[in-house]
Parts: sequence; C-alpha cells; structure tokens
Amino acid sequence: MAAKKGVAAAAMVAAVAFLVMVMAARPAEGAVTCAEVDASLLPCVGYLTGKEAAPPGECCAGVKRIRVMPSGTAERRQACECVKQAAAKFPGLNANAIASLPTQCGAPLPFPLTLNFDCTTMPI
Repeated sequence: MAAKKGVAAAAMVAAVAFLVMVMAARPAEGAVTCAEVDASLLPCVGYLTGKEAAPPGECCAGVKRIRVMPSGTAERRQACECVKQAAAKFPGLNANAIASLPTQCGAPLPFPLTLNFDCTTMPI
C-alpha cells in the first residue's frame, strides 16, 4: 500500500511540474504578440494596397481583435510597434487607407494608425 502512495505522489509531483512548465512557456494572459497582430491585419492588405474598395469583414474582425488586445500602456505600445512592423512588410500601402481603417471598421484603436507614429509617445 505504501508503494502505491509513493507512486501516486510521484505522479502528482510530475503533473504539477509539467503544468508549471507549460504555463511558464506561454505568454502572460493578455500579452500582445506581433504574430497575433500580423494574423489580425493580414486580411486588410488588399484594402490597404488599393486592391479592394473597402476592408473585408475578416479585416475588420482583426482590427477589433487588436482593439481589445492591449490592456495597459506597455501593451498598447507593443501593439503599436507590431502594427508598424507589419506595415513595413508590405510595400505600397496607402497612408490614407491605413489612417481610416479603424473608422472604416467601426473600431477606433488606442493609437493612431500611421507609418511614422512614435509609439513611445503614447499616453499612460
């Protein structure tokens, strides 16, 4: 009987250790990643390059996801930097389309969408 308790205790310790490792490997809840921002904005490229007259529904859903991602100043700044990095990957983006995207989608962002905005100046 004591051997069974020892095996059960070892299994419990192993399970807890595994859970701790999994949780440590994940970004903090609510943390903004550039991969999430990229995935959210990818459907917008056609509109932002002038190939589509209006942002498609998937694009606006992505803008709305970005709108709720950041929960504090540091995360808003991170999201802002991610947006700028994503935009730099696509030549020929229309600056007016970029600036109007949140309005077109009915989802104002906590930072302006421009290619040259200094994300570090975002208010606290």
